[in-house]
Amino acid sequence: MRKANEVDFWRGLALVTIFINHIPGFSFEQLTHRNLGLSDSAELFVFLAGWSLRRLADNVSENLGLGRLVLRLGARAVTLYAAQILITMIAIAMIASAALILENPLLLEWHNAAAVFQDPVPAHVGLVLLSHQLGFFDILPLYVTLMLGSPVLAVIHYVRPGLVLPLSLLLYAGALAFEINFPTWPVEGSWYFNPLAWQLVFVLGFVLAGRATPARILVRRHRLAVRIVAGLVLAVCLVVVKTGWAPDPTRVPWPPLFFVFDKTYDTPARLIHFLALVAAFGGSFPLIIRYAPPLGRFLSMLGRNSLNVFCVGSLLSIAGQILRFAFGSDMIVEVPILLIGIAILGFTAWLSELRARLQERSSPLPPPAHS
Repeated sequence: MRKANEVDFWRGLALVTIFINHIPGFSFEQLTHRNLGLSDSAELFVFLAGWSLRRLADNVSENLGLGRLVLRLGARAVTLYAAQILITMIAIAMIASAALILENPLLLEWHNAAAVFQDPVPAHVGLVLLSHQLGFFDILPLYVTLMLGSPVLAVIHYVRPGLVLPLSLLLYAGALAFEINFPTWPVEGSWYFNPLAWQLVFVLGFVLAGRATPARILVRRHRLAVRIVAGLVLAVCLVVVKTGWAPDPTRVPWPPLFFVFDKTYDTPARLIHFLALVAAFGGSFPLIIRYAPPLGRFLSMLGRNSLNVFCVGSLLSIAGQILRFAFGSDMIVEVPILLIGIAILGFTAWLSELRARLQERSSPLPPPAHS
């Protein structure tokens, strides 16, 4: 297994905070960074996915060629899709079981699940098509869509790398200007995470992961100045959040999505706050691993096994919601939910790595080289 590193550490932190934030009303969600600014761990998760793709694209395209890279990305999208279907089915079963055990049919209406029980034929077709998504189970559909589009991103990067960011910005601006989003079905609506807008976060991670990009050169040469500017942006966003101020959508210029705080379209204000977080805290991992090595290694282990941990964390969030509904929201209930949940996330990552090690040991040795 690769050693603890910055990308895995922040991905692990995002996984823990997503687990916490997906339990509405959970006391500990007040401790996550979404309460200190406009963005949250969803941006971090998608950004790091793009960052990892760039490292993979650079390495694989050099060693195996573009065709192998495209096939590998397609296989990854299939794996993510299968994971989404699996955890969605388990979540539906958990909600149904809770409704039966607690004798409360209202639970069947949780998180957009009502259609699954009231009109199951079209709802199950929608689940397979990803056009029907449960609440709090809508990040992986975004990720699947981004990975399906990643071969196109890899080809553009391979042929004309200078076009990657401008094309992404153009798509983002078009989605915001004309409010274009993917529709949901059979329940009318639109995707909570609009792939046409969120692809920019993914592409920013992809672009900034380059070793010689202008942004990274700027940070290296003017690190202190960049951190000061980022700190000022974070301070302003903190004041905005704590005062509860938000622009009135009816009074902002057209198109309004460029000026409001909207998560579905990941509007510019959220993006600016997130990039300020990246500028302020990027590169701090050496200090973390030096002064808090257990934390650094634990979160890096979660990040190394992100898909398994994310899937288990999503189901743990539903379990936490059910437990709080059944037993109340006192700290005597919430503290065990937090501690046991994080312990299970750690066990999931440990078990994933143990399985990988056992497979590696059991694999046959390569034949000896002939002289």
